[in-house]
Amino acid sequence: MSDSLEFTGERFTPECEREIWYEHYHRYALAAHWCAGQRTLDAACGEGYGSALLSHSAASVEGVDVSEQAIAHARQRYGQLQGVGFHQADCVSLPFDDDEFDRVVSFETLEHLVEHDRLMAEFRRVLKPDGYLILSSPDKAVYSDEQNNENEYHLKELYRDELEALIGRYFPASRLLGQKLMFHSAIWFMDSVKQVSLDQFSSDGVVSPGTITQAPVYFIALCAADQDSLPAVDDHLWLFDDQQESVYQHYHSEIRRHIAAGGIIARLEAEIETLKNQSTPAVASRKPWWRRILGKS
Repeated sequence: MSDSLEFTGERFTPECEREIWYEHYHRYALAAHWCAGQRTLDAACGEGYGSALLSHSAASVEGVDVSEQAIAHARQRYGQLQGVGFHQADCVSLPFDDDEFDRVVSFETLEHLVEHDRLMAEFRRVLKPDGYLILSSPDKAVYSDEQNNENEYHLKELYRDELEALIGRYFPASRLLGQKLMFHSAIWFMDSVKQVSLDQFSSDGVVSPGTITQAPVYFIALCAADQDSLPAVDDHLWLFDDQQESVYQHYHSEIRRHIAAGGIIARLEAEIETLKNQSTPAVASRKPWWRRILGKS
């Protein structure tokens, strides 16, 4: 079996690149803090990378996905990890007892189903009375409406008020966070930055250094005759962008161009290959024009 699961255009795999990698890993890295020492369900675990990440801090992790292929892959790739199990099942009919989990993690699941109430009721059923659910779902207003995006894999996206109403029917207490990949200029003090919550992926997994670890491109110095003359702004991180998010928009414009160009190149290569196969042996064996002119062999 291959080490990687084929990317279909929707289910995330660790081999994906660009912003989707940051988005998916960041959610699990944050959830890992809240799942530390807890019996955790990773509902719609897909390829299994998130269950593997959670396992480094959670007491145990059970990953569930409706796809037999995904579960077979997850068992092969991550099954050796201690305290991790994978199960093929539908999230609206979970194979677990009532009150079994301290945490349920379910990222990018809601929009793939129309049975939202069944899903939330099932999450509430398997959670302990003092447990809680950590879920994510795209904001239809931004993801689809503003970006003019139509995702064929999404069956029912929700606006913020719809999501909050759904949650409220099953979980009386909730807090809503937002996530977006943003482009900023960052400025920080070199000696220490204590007001940063940073989770960073490395060869050792996800670590939380508590400060900025990247090397700066520029230095900015504050200089005075004595310490009292300097501003009292220690340990801060400053971020800068523009309201139009011009760098972010340019990035996505370039990505779309590159994807379109890749499709054009693939079609041209296929046409060239077809023409080669249709050419006569005599024509196919002739030297390239520039070799004939230059007398190259």
